[in-house]
Amino acid sequence: MSDDLGLPDYPADTTVRSETVTIDAPASIVWEVLTDLPNYGKWNPFCIGAESTLEIGDPIHMTLLNYTMPGQTAPNVEYVCAKIPERLISWELLDNPIWPYPARRDQIIEADGPERCRYWSTDAFFGENGIHVMRFCGPWVKRAFDDTARALKARAEAIHAARKAAA
Repeated sequence: MSDDLGLPDYPADTTVRSETVTIDAPASIVWEVLTDLPNYGKWNPFCIGAESTLEIGDPIHMTLLNYTMPGQTAPNVEYVCAKIPERLISWELLDNPIWPYPARRDQIIEADGPERCRYWSTDAFFGENGIHVMRFCGPWVKRAFDDTARALKARAEAIHAARKAAA
C-alpha cells in the first residue's frame, strides 16, 4: 500500500484486497469516474447506485448487487472518512451495537506517469466479528472488488481514448 496516504496497517486475516489494475489513463480521469456517483450504474458491476456529497463524515448511500443472491440488490450506508483527490477515497461502517460489523473501504489510485496509473481497493473488517465477516463475505467481496477494478479500468480508458480522439 502507498505509505504516504497515512492508511492504517490492516490485519491480513480480516482484509480483502482487490487485484491491482494498471489503467492507461491519467489518475485525474480515474478520480473523475470514482467520484461521479450518479453514473455508477453505467459501469460499476457491484455498486450499481451511489449518492453522497463525498464530504468527510457524510453518508454514502449505495445500492450493491448481492453476489450471494444473483439478481438481488442490497442497500448499504457508510460514511466518508478519507479523501485525497486523485489518490484516495475511503468510507467506513462504524461499530454499532445494532450492527456490530465495522469495516473500512479504501480505494487507492497511484499515478505512474501523466497518462497511466494503478488502482486497487481494500476492505478491512474490524472488531471481534471481523474474522467471521471475512470468512463469510471475504470471497464474494474479493470477486466484487476485482470486478469493480476491471470495470473502472475499462471506463477510465474509454473516456481517456474518447477525449484524445476528440482533441
